Amino acid sequence: MASAVATAPAAAPAGSRRRIPAWAWALPPVAVLGLVFLYPLALVVQQSFQPDTGGISTQAYGDVFASTAFREALGTTVWLAVGSTAGCLVLGFTLALVIAFVPFPGGKAVARFIDVFLSFPSFLITLALLFLYGSVGIANGLWTDATGAAEGPFQFLTTPWGVLLAEITYFTPFVMRPLLAAFSGIETAQLEVASSLGARPARIVRQVILPEALPALAAGGSLVLVLCLNEFGIVLFTGAKGVTTLPMLVYSKAILESDYPGACVVAVVNVLISVGLYGLYRVVSRRAGA
Repeated sequence: MASAVATAPAAAPAGSRRRIPAWAWALPPVAVLGLVFLYPLALVVQQSFQPDTGGISTQAYGDVFASTAFREALGTTVWLAVGSTAGCLVLGFTLALVIAFVPFPGGKAVARFIDVFLSFPSFLITLALLFLYGSVGIANGLWTDATGAAEGPFQFLTTPWGVLLAEITYFTPFVMRPLLAAFSGIETAQLEVASSLGARPARIVRQVILPEALPALAAGGSLVLVLCLNEFGIVLFTGAKGVTTLPMLVYSKAILESDYPGACVVAVVNVLISVGLYGLYRVVSRRAGA
């Protein structure tokens, strides 16, 4: 019995047990990401190099880049995204100033509603604008009832300006949210000292508030630029005639024309631009601490 006990192997210390490497824990999420996102994206890239005739060719890229429709869609996408971003920055900064520094009843409730607004789908805002300013919307209905005219004057919603208005309306809270966070860190003592020294409100905004808000403005503006570049629902639901953006061109080529290689080419271009702008957004956000 004693010899059996003597020859029994000693238990391994708890600290000497082999542990699972840290990189192994990353394999399941990476596999899911690859299956759900990277694999479909790779198929899109592959399809862009495979014409309907078979084989591998860059003909689809040449045809798309040489087409007037692509150049016009690219230009429309850029100017709508830049215009919407500029409008969101101006409107968002103004509204955030009022909410943060002008006391009024329900101000806190409005600030909380901004977080809720961010969860709304874009087409919901577009439908609301259609009810207000559409051809048979409330504004045109009131006009025709009052004047007896055959139609109302508000016909801009189906133009590029209607798309611009809808995007500014929907994306402005994406600028206001980081601005309100930045404004909450400004001490009221700074504003009181500036005011006591005779500085007018416009000068206080320019020299005290704006420098503190610039990082948040840059981060919010970069995010809105990326989102506007890829916006599809607003353009589709406004029914704007002649307004074709890159996402709309992908839809047109794939669904209406059955030109899948061409649609994939436009999609690849859209993804490359979006990734580049997203990289810019991350750099700006990191520097801004957002």
